[in-house]
Amino acid sequence: MSSFIPFDRSQPYLLPPDLRAWLPSDDVAHFIVAAVDRVPLSAFSIPNRTGGKAQYHPRLMLAVLIHGYANGVFSSRRIERATYRDIGMRFVAANLHPDHDTIATFRRTNRAAIEAAFLQVLLLARETGLMRLGTVSIDGTKIDADASKFRSIRYDRMQELRAKLAGDIADLMECAETADATEIDPQALPAELARREALKAKLDEACARLEAQSRAETEAAREEYDRKKAAYDAKKGRRGRAPKPPADTPPPDRQTNLTDPDSRLMRRSDAHEFRQAYNAQAVVCAEGSQLILTTDVVATTADAPGFAEIVLAMEHGIGLPGCVLADTGYASGPAVARLEARGVEPLVAIGRPVARRSYDFRPERPDKKPRQITEPWRLAMKERLENPATKRRYALRKQTVEPVFGIIKAAMGFTRFHLRGLARVKTEWTLAALAYNCRRVARLTA
Repeated sequence: MSSFIPFDRSQPYLLPPDLRAWLPSDDVAHFIVAAVDRVPLSAFSIPNRTGGKAQYHPRLMLAVLIHGYANGVFSSRRIERATYRDIGMRFVAANLHPDHDTIATFRRTNRAAIEAAFLQVLLLARETGLMRLGTVSIDGTKIDADASKFRSIRYDRMQELRAKLAGDIADLMECAETADATEIDPQALPAELARREALKAKLDEACARLEAQSRAETEAAREEYDRKKAAYDAKKGRRGRAPKPPADTPPPDRQTNLTDPDSRLMRRSDAHEFRQAYNAQAVVCAEGSQLILTTDVVATTADAPGFAEIVLAMEHGIGLPGCVLADTGYASGPAVARLEARGVEPLVAIGRPVARRSYDFRPERPDKKPRQITEPWRLAMKERLENPATKRRYALRKQTVEPVFGIIKAAMGFTRFHLRGLARVKTEWTLAALAYNCRRVARLTA
């Protein structure tokens, strides 16, 4: 006959005098508290209050946020709930319980403090010898925005809907006046009218945003157009086709999202569906620590435009690396030249056809002619990567940066942003990277 350990849920018991007794010595909460204590108070955005209830300490609020993200808790309401239920969160929050509005406001308004804590974690890792700044890897991953792709709309369709809504609103206004005169259910029409007016206001705002963007692009392209037009007018004889002036209005197929205008429709590859997302960038240490050294978020599918900027931005933090490993998406001649001018060695893969697997489930496609490489910098890079020693160094890229994205998405559960707008999304991505670094340092020290 089996014997069981007796239990009684009605039996009262006392908590330990020190809550840390319930936490393992290598728990990530200890490192988070130590790292946040190094952030100067000047980095926080602290509202000035002359009276009323005292504020929560900004270091406590930052530690609560980092601990939540490190353990897969991203919603401000769930973080508030965790301050009651989670032992580690109770320790980090010092047995206090900030409400979700306070947590959400702090997350939106303290980007400088999050970046300062991000830097302090890296400095702590370098002081303890866990991180060496030499070779780094860079890559990007698509993360869903806090918006639905079904709220994206084209400029031409937007114009049609605005005209239709204007007619519907006029008809509803006429019906409302008739209802007022006959006193038949005067409460039914205003709500329907308000919904249409709200949608029309959103469409008007989206149209104005696209038109302003188009005007800015036109002004930027005006100088180049004037130069080409002058060269065309100076020709004699058959002069060919005249340069086309930049359009003042957006193209009909340009889209915007009514919920988060900064996000874009993206997909990971040709085999994946389109998602309303952002392109989150990360530079990862390839010297063994796999710590994220800097982050950025762009609203474009392409990685190459921001390649040099994100690497050179490290100079203001922990310093420039010696070598950066990147895939074919970062192949850009001007970016490679800028990095080499600053003493950074870029190793960028040059695109080549991918061999089919023996038993590929997908149907065969007609073979495409391989792209002819003619640019001098591409030829030089291809020759450099064919060297066996360089090839071994480049092999570190795949095994350093891609597992980091896997941990953030699968282990931490960070698969979508919870803030809207590019500036706030950058703050949240830095916060997610900071939480990952805290987890990683705690694991390495253990």
